[in-house]
Amino acid sequence: MTRVIGLISGTSVDGIDAALVEISGTDIDLKVELIAGETYPYPSDLREKILAICGGAAISMAEFAELDDAIGLSFAQAALAIQSNHTPAQLIGSHGQTVYHRPPSRSGGALERGSGEKSNYLKDSPLGYSLQLGRGELIAQVTGITTVNNFRVADIAAGGEGAPLVSRIDAFLLSHPNENRCVQNIGGIGNVTYLPARQGNWLSQLRGWDTGPGNALLDLAVQHLTGGSKTYDKDGAWAASGTPCIPLVRQWLQHEFFRQAPPKSTGRELFGADFLRTCLADAENYLLSSADLLATLTELTAASIADSYRSFLPQMPDKVLLCGGGSRNLYLKNRLQTHLSGDAEQSSVSSISVLTTDEVGLNADCKELEFRLTAL
Repeated sequence: MTRVIGLISGTSVDGIDAALVEISGTDIDLKVELIAGETYPYPSDLREKILAICGGAAISMAEFAELDDAIGLSFAQAALAIQSNHTPAQLIGSHGQTVYHRPPSRSGGALERGSGEKSNYLKDSPLGYSLQLGRGELIAQVTGITTVNNFRVADIAAGGEGAPLVSRIDAFLLSHPNENRCVQNIGGIGNVTYLPARQGNWLSQLRGWDTGPGNALLDLAVQHLTGGSKTYDKDGAWAASGTPCIPLVRQWLQHEFFRQAPPKSTGRELFGADFLRTCLADAENYLLSSADLLATLTELTAASIADSYRSFLPQMPDKVLLCGGGSRNLYLKNRLQTHLSGDAEQSSVSSISVLTTDEVGLNADCKELEFRLTAL
């Protein structure tokens, strides 16, 4: 049994999520016990800098280095705090803070490997690129604990998307002998892992991809509508008081990302401030209230998830397990249930249950953390 700390800050940039867990087993016998889980908010000025960089703001290399240090120190402080009053951890797995993500090109050239002076160079590279800040070496130095980080780069170098990375761990902790399941993470961006029932060569049938926006557009809209006095819509209550504009949702769903077949990944570079500005401009013709706008953006997230399942899954799931901050948005959860219930009514499936991972024994807030570090 190994005691490990998992650290991550997602595309919502809410703060550093930390989990202290004990891990035993390897594959299908894998077990994770959550000892402590907590979110440690960034200092407001640091969060603003991160969001600005994610939004495309230019900085000098000196400012870049300072930002990397500041994030790394914040992560190290979170690691120290989460294990206070507990037996110290033996290992830290830190995903870091994503500040830039470029999916692989679908039209680029091939990765060339030649000989001599041209060996291993890229020509019209189709490879993606992803950058996470928060220096692992600094975290290890401050905490005195061996730290593993920079998880995405090997997958990207091999031609992968770099995200989502944890589908195989999803399989070991959340698959079922008889049920086909989807594990739907809703952070700033949404991503799904499809888990077929544990029968035959089920592991070879795992699938995972980003479904589109999660909370990112909603949070940005709340900040816009409140002049920055609020950062999110608690429980989706504000959106629930409005009425979604279905023509707008249908228009936004025509974006090429939603039609692109998996594997695929995305981030704030696509579903961020620029996309929201487009949404706000589109909404002007409909004279929507603030609540209507939030309801419409929520509908986009719910509809994009359901449409992604219909378009790209081998079959609709028996059960959907939600995790991440969006799993606490009751209105979003209800809208997703409604979209999926429509599919159930048109098929032989009697019901598609939408639950949180809490309801099957895995903390929905700490789930991604636990999976990142078990992947070590």
